[in-house]
Amino acid sequence: MEKILQIKNLHKKYNNLEVLKGINLDIYKGEVVTIIGSSGSGKSTLLRCINQLENIDDGEILYNNININDENTNINKIREDIGMVFQSFNLFENMNVLKNCIIAQTKVLKRNKKEAEEIAINYLEQVGMKEFLYYDTKKLSGGQKQRVAIARALCMNPSILLFDEPTSALDPEMVSEVLEVIKKLSKTQVTMIIVSHEMQFCEEVSSKVIFMDNGQICEQDTPYNIFHNPKNERTKQFLKRYNGNKE
Repeated sequence: MEKILQIKNLHKKYNNLEVLKGINLDIYKGEVVTIIGSSGSGKSTLLRCINQLENIDDGEILYNNININDENTNINKIREDIGMVFQSFNLFENMNVLKNCIIAQTKVLKRNKKEAEEIAINYLEQVGMKEFLYYDTKKLSGGQKQRVAIARALCMNPSILLFDEPTSALDPEMVSEVLEVIKKLSKTQVTMIIVSHEMQFCEEVSSKVIFMDNGQICEQDTPYNIFHNPKNERTKQFLKRYNGNKE
């Protein structure tokens, strides 16, 4: 398998608080990697460092062997290839659904409007939002907004798609509709790194699961081994409630 992302000895501090403490991680093309762990364990910070929304203090992040932290690297070009779906959707509320999915295509990728529209409509159809093309985004439900955000990210044809707790801002009844969309995507070849608290979803969708605790990767393995045969004591403690609920 081809390595698409390499993270080497990554450190990140906020003032005197060390949030990431020497992260080492390889991501292979086509993998669906989920990151689990308690709040404050560094999961979202790791994602934000991969997309350079946060500057790192030490270490390297290599995307296709390009050091994305090098000052000579065009980070805007990297971000075209590494898309991100946020907790809070980050849609442009002054634009309708279709325009939200077109603007970056025309401004960044320089696609013409007709091509951008065709691509946007295709992805909006895939996420079940084609009938809402001209809707005011402010009037959409949280689940609908997140599906539009996923379609918008896909319109850029990313090599890697980052999901930062994509269901955490949703009402419980809207969670499943967004998870179903991500499950469908997991069967395509786009590489995905997903931070999530939805354990059953992580078990079902992942090719690899990473458990983080206190700014470190404690354990990474197949979904079966992480959820049914964890080796690390902290992983066992974290998953006790989840496994207890299943029994």
